[in-house]
Amino acid sequence: MLVLGDSLSAEYGLARGTGWVALLEQQLRQERPQVTVLNASVSGETTSGGRSRLAALLAQHQPSHVVIELGGNDALRGLPLKSIEENLDWMTRTAQQAGAKVLLLGMQVPPNYGAAYADRFAALFTTVAQARKAAVVPFLLKGVADGPDPTRLFQPDRIHPRAEAQPQLLANVWPELKKLLQ
Repeated sequence: MLVLGDSLSAEYGLARGTGWVALLEQQLRQERPQVTVLNASVSGETTSGGRSRLAALLAQHQPSHVVIELGGNDALRGLPLKSIEENLDWMTRTAQQAGAKVLLLGMQVPPNYGAAYADRFAALFTTVAQARKAAVVPFLLKGVADGPDPTRLFQPDRIHPRAEAQPQLLANVWPELKKLLQ
C-alpha cells in the first residue's frame, strides 16, 4: 500500500510513529499482516508534486492500493481548482491503470477562502472519485477540525493535528480502506 500525501500524512510536528499512517501500519499488522505500507508523504506537497512523483513510485513499488492525501496545500495557496482536479484525476487514473485500488482523502479549507471556493474545493475529491469509480473519504479531518473545540486538537499553527487527533484520522480512513482490502 502506497500513501502519497502531504504533512498531514508525513507526521509533521509529531513524534515518529504517532501519525495516522503509522497507526494504520499497526492496525494492518494485526488484521492483514500481508499488507505493508510505504508512506511516501512529503510535508508541503501539492497535487502537482504528487503527480510528478507518482509514476516512479508505482513502477518501483507496484502497490495494490494507493491512498492519495493531497490538495490541502494547493488550496492554502489558492491554486486554480481546475488544476487541482486534473492532478487528482490523473493520479487516480494512473494508479488504477497500474493495477491499484485508489482511496482519495478529501480536505476542506478554512471559511476565509470564501464559500464558493471552499465548497467547490471540498467537492473535488468526491467528483474525481465518482468519475474514476475510486473510494473516497470526503473529509480526512472530520471529528477533528469540525468538533466543538477544534483548536485543542491542533498544533499551534492550527493546520496540523496533534498526536491525540491521529486515531480519529485513522478512524475516518479505515472504513473505506477496509472495503478496498476485501
